[in-house]
Amino acid sequence: MYHPDLIRHPDGCPTLVLNADYTPLSYYPLSLWPWQTAVKAVFLERVDIVDTYERAVHSPNFSMKLPSVIALRQFVKPSAHPAFTRFNLFLRDSFACQYCGARHDLTFDHVVPRAQGGRTTWENVATACAPCNLRKGGRTPAQARMTLATRPVRPTSWALQENGRRFPPNYLHESWRDWLYWDVPLEA
Repeated sequence: MYHPDLIRHPDGCPTLVLNADYTPLSYYPLSLWPWQTAVKAVFLERVDIVDTYERAVHSPNFSMKLPSVIALRQFVKPSAHPAFTRFNLFLRDSFACQYCGARHDLTFDHVVPRAQGGRTTWENVATACAPCNLRKGGRTPAQARMTLATRPVRPTSWALQENGRRFPPNYLHESWRDWLYWDVPLEA
């Protein structure tokens, strides 16, 4: 659904994909398709074009402006709970060490160490920077005299999307702004 090169190379005309209710399928990562995939979906009548780029593609007897925003014709119900992945864990914890707040050299920490029976679950894993993880070692936070900023919990997909909205991508095409609810003041 998303390819990192689309944000690094916006001249490739990525297409923002909205659900049938005209909300983005995903904020983080932003739901983007390559223009080729979007054009194919248009011809297969799976999406409606909401906005276009000035750039067009041509064939001998056809011309079409590239879609910049599309909406699915059928609603895709988001799952209630996201997959337990390193990226989603970091997103849940706002890309910050839960012990010191650092935003670099991040890894994950078992709050109750596996050697003490701790499991690899949402409720027992927190984002930690390497120095804090090393300092804590095979101990619990209490044993290491370290405090967690927030208790780890299993997030909902909605909560992760809300966190993701605080980390907008470096590139946002002008035609996408009406569909993305970043914390931007509205014009009067």
